[in-house]
Amino acid sequence: MRTLLTIAAALSAGVALAAWLPVDRLPDAADTPSATLPQVETPVEPAAVSDAWPASAPSPEQVLYAQPQMLRDALARLTPRVAGKPNLYLLTFAGDGGEDVFRNEAEYAARLFGSRFGPSVHSLVLENNPATLTTRPLASWSNLEAALDGIQQVMRPDQDILVLYITSHGGEDHTLLVDMDPLPLDQIGAQDLADILAARHFKWKVVVVNACYSGGFVPPLRGPGTMVLTAARSDRSSFGCGSDSDVTYFGKAWLVDALNHTDNFVDAFKQARSDIATWEKQDELTPSEPQIDIGSGIAAQLAAWRNHVVPGPAVSFKPAVSDAARAPTTP
Repeated sequence: MRTLLTIAAALSAGVALAAWLPVDRLPDAADTPSATLPQVETPVEPAAVSDAWPASAPSPEQVLYAQPQMLRDALARLTPRVAGKPNLYLLTFAGDGGEDVFRNEAEYAARLFGSRFGPSVHSLVLENNPATLTTRPLASWSNLEAALDGIQQVMRPDQDILVLYITSHGGEDHTLLVDMDPLPLDQIGAQDLADILAARHFKWKVVVVNACYSGGFVPPLRGPGTMVLTAARSDRSSFGCGSDSDVTYFGKAWLVDALNHTDNFVDAFKQARSDIATWEKQDELTPSEPQIDIGSGIAAQLAAWRNHVVPGPAVSFKPAVSDAARAPTTP
């Protein structure tokens, strides 16, 4: 999928470049009748930047150029590993920059895990949002791979656990929406994510995919040492991901409500699944039926991590910002 997108982008770039080249540098200009040569007199005005792009932000090109350094800085801010016990490395990924609900969840998950579960938790946030273009690395395919590479270098692969929490819109073809308009970001499908993780040596991992149709991520991700949690089964929508929500159903149920009462991910999932079913019934919605798959060994390794955790107090949910709050008012 990514290769095709890259080829398409390269072809588009080539067409654009040809339109800007001086006439005497166009291919085969000497063999082309002068009457047919394109007349390049004044540059065409660039297309307007998306309305979602804040006027005070750097340009889209500047944002892309800054990503390697921003990611290096974020990795350098990871807290030191605690020796002698399993550590947990949380990477959150808020894919869609068009709605604040995903940023809210990614940032809340980092606050929750760090505050409630103590110094053996180390968090890094990737997110697409107009408000954080200069403060958070983008949630992109490239940054996801680079972040995983950086985490892999500082963790103990035989002991430590990766927790990847992804929140975005999902399609019926089991592809995550990765968008920060107008940046040309690659989309990530279920097999893409599985390939990204398989290329790295994470013995223990928990992958949470909070998106519609996310059950389609279970088959390619399942395996020894891996727990997969999804907000819906492969052919169902999940709920609470619109611009009128500050947190999704699954985010509220698993993060806000359940993990503030237990440090056991499986118990939290069971509570979340029950709560979500109740809310969906009250709202007369088609049940999303969240899924869980537990590979061999991961439950025991999570238990070993919990043996060294003394949970702190509950962490209240406060949205970073709501879409309603940032929407322009009508006179």
